[in-house]
Amino acid sequence: MQKIIKNTLFSALITALGFQSCKDSYFDKVADNPNQVTAPTLNALLATSTYKAGFNNYNVASIILPYVQYTANPAASGAGDTYQSIDFSTTWDALYFAMADANEMKKLAVAQNSSEYKGVADLLIAYNLIMVNDLWGDAPFSEAFNINNLVPKYDRQQDVYASSMALVDEAIVELAKTSSTVKLAAASDLIYGTNTSTERANWLKMAYALKARLLNKVSKTSTYNPVAVLDAVSKSFASNDEDARMQTFRERNFWATVALNNANQSLGGWLSEQLIDALNGKTYPGIEDPRLPKITDKTVDGIYIGTVNGAGNRLPGANTRKDECYISQNSPWSGNTSPIFLVTYAELKFIEAEAAFDTDRTRSYNAYLTAIRANMDKFQVPTADKEIYLAQPTVAVGAASLTRDLIFKEKYIATYLNPEAWNDARRFDYKYKDFGMPANAALPTFIRRLDYPQGEKSKNSSNVPVEVPRTTKLWWDQ
Repeated sequence: MQKIIKNTLFSALITALGFQSCKDSYFDKVADNPNQVTAPTLNALLATSTYKAGFNNYNVASIILPYVQYTANPAASGAGDTYQSIDFSTTWDALYFAMADANEMKKLAVAQNSSEYKGVADLLIAYNLIMVNDLWGDAPFSEAFNINNLVPKYDRQQDVYASSMALVDEAIVELAKTSSTVKLAAASDLIYGTNTSTERANWLKMAYALKARLLNKVSKTSTYNPVAVLDAVSKSFASNDEDARMQTFRERNFWATVALNNANQSLGGWLSEQLIDALNGKTYPGIEDPRLPKITDKTVDGIYIGTVNGAGNRLPGANTRKDECYISQNSPWSGNTSPIFLVTYAELKFIEAEAAFDTDRTRSYNAYLTAIRANMDKFQVPTADKEIYLAQPTVAVGAASLTRDLIFKEKYIATYLNPEAWNDARRFDYKYKDFGMPANAALPTFIRRLDYPQGEKSKNSSNVPVEVPRTTKLWWDQ
């Protein structure tokens, strides 16, 4: 935590100076004469905080992709594939740097009486804190940004969750106000700044989206309240146009860089057999999902085939033939200018389907179908292909035959490359069809949490919790 606190005040400015964005953006103005900037402004903090939300979405997704078997390591016994202990100090620091920047924005917003900036700051702190909580459980927060305390205590994971929810509720209150003395600067808002007439309203809808996600995450606990989930969903996104996404990059979308590196034979981003088989008609015979060619490209052999987690590339082993599928620059999810999706309308409709399942099966079924349509539209699936898929009897099962398994099966595709996928896998106890333990696994059962980073163990050793097995479930996963 020491490094985070010391760098808080200037990390936003330093980060902003390194970015490239659209013409006449805030970044371009700063880059023209950085010597004129002596301290972070609301605009600078908004720019860097919204950028870091997208970057940390990618950071965390990179960790969890092999756990949910979206990706697989081309080498046998890869650390991520096989649940080995990995030091994620860099990601931990990135998440806390992002919260520190947003916390500075919050303090400045309060000083300038800007409810809009304060609401966005609350929401971005919450977004990053939620990811910390989901990866590690117990974590510093209540004392994390006190400059006089370089060894903050760890709050209990339930309390971190409660703090996240409180921040989201606070954001809702602030963003509902219409009398902010300082309005959000669209040029510095890399998530919703493209439309000034709906900017504040969309941030408010994102706040309700995160609330619905948080409320639904405790579905395995006695505190689960589906009525509250559905209320939050009803106040959130109404279409794909309102998705929370970040689309400003130094060079290209982060996943496009992974794809480019693979094309240049750096060999990252290979897709898992589990994901490919779920789409190519093998796991679900007779159904080839039209999203498959929108996710990846056919191999040099003209087929779709994935890499087995933990086993590495198929025989003849390590090679550069491209005879297995990998993340593609041709995908709407991982092209050069593709957005990084934080929360989507499709995800919200799946949350609605799950929350309404026990009390209103018709509503649940309609939300399930709407979610599939929304996700396919986002993947730019042709209308004819979309309708053929939706008409399949194993998809269009009718309200009475809808199951939770179907909801989770379809949501698994919709959360491709999103950190939320691991939360769903754990809530679902990894019960996706044909989903098995990776080859050469280092653990006897599926992974449930991460080890604390070495950086924290060295800087804040007196407060880091006693390590528990990576198979230990977080409180909401019991």
